[in-house]
Amino acid sequence: MDTPVTIIGAGLGGLTLARVLHVHGIPVTVYEAESSPSARAQGGLLDIHDYNGQLALKAAGLMDDFHAIVLEGRQALRVLDRDGTVLLDQADDGTGGRPEVQRGDLRQVLLDSLPADAVRWGHKVSRTRALGEGRHEVTFADGRTVVTSLLVGADGAWSRVRPLLSTATPEYIGQSVVETYLFDAGTRHPAAAKAVGGGMLMAPSPGREIFAHREKDDTLHAYVGLSEPQDWFAAIDFADAATATARIAQEFDGWAPELTALITDSDVAPVLRPLYALPTGHRWDRVPGVTLLGDAAHLTAPNGEGANLAMLDGAELGTSLAAHPDDIETALSEYEQAMFPRSAESGTDEMLGIDSADNTAHGLINLFAEKGQ
Repeated sequence: MDTPVTIIGAGLGGLTLARVLHVHGIPVTVYEAESSPSARAQGGLLDIHDYNGQLALKAAGLMDDFHAIVLEGRQALRVLDRDGTVLLDQADDGTGGRPEVQRGDLRQVLLDSLPADAVRWGHKVSRTRALGEGRHEVTFADGRTVVTSLLVGADGAWSRVRPLLSTATPEYIGQSVVETYLFDAGTRHPAAAKAVGGGMLMAPSPGREIFAHREKDDTLHAYVGLSEPQDWFAAIDFADAATATARIAQEFDGWAPELTALITDSDVAPVLRPLYALPTGHRWDRVPGVTLLGDAAHLTAPNGEGANLAMLDGAELGTSLAAHPDDIETALSEYEQAMFPRSAESGTDEMLGIDSADNTAHGLINLFAEKGQ
């Protein structure tokens, strides 16, 4: 296949696609809005599953590199009630299929596996348009343009490529997450560190929940979930860290201090992350020369599958293109026909919604038992 592939977005999905194409000798260029690989922090821990994310890494020939960045022991799980009672304390015995890695480390593994010039940094897309016969023009914020006969949107929730295929746009799901970080937790935040344990902490309740990970370098990364409309969060001045922290902590009045410490003892200003999703089962009719992967195609509420699905999308699309080097449309159709039902199934995840009356520590443990986990 000698048709160059143009990928918009250097996230995990886009880079996995680029790597699989590179393995098969297919020319590819990735355009990324960020100015460099280190332009911003790349998020927290990801559990990479043996039934999707790891399959993608195998297709990319990167399993050894993946194993080298796995954080041992992080599959441990604790479920606590709001009063701090530990209801589940599951050790990481090394037999699970969901090893944890830092997102930034995994992204770097993918970047290191590509030619140095494969990713063009500082290319923020302003618009895309169809030129006919499967060709598309991409215009960047600085006025530069590129024309391609095979365009892949791997550019996330607010994809600039998606309008070529679909009128769907993400909608707020009625929930936001406030992120906090506690550094040197074992010595500076011992109570919170003990509550989290060696891996993941889950402390759910209807409308309010606290999840946290123990990341590398003894860092605790907490995700404080609240079910409120966007206007509620807009009334909080997140530019004033102390005021915002106090206001969020107020919503957890009466919770155990070792849990609320994950809010009040944050070593950084709290970061608000509104959550959005595309319609469940989002799909489009086949349009020559263009497709989507990852959040650009099937953004959902966080359920532990997003990064894994994006990587599997990238691997399967790359494999299909390599299998049909003389028939791009067959490759894209094959990819989409597998991707649509897979992403729809993930969008109907069986985890409890934050507003469910059963979204409690006991309810979560009962759900785990029902699912055989």
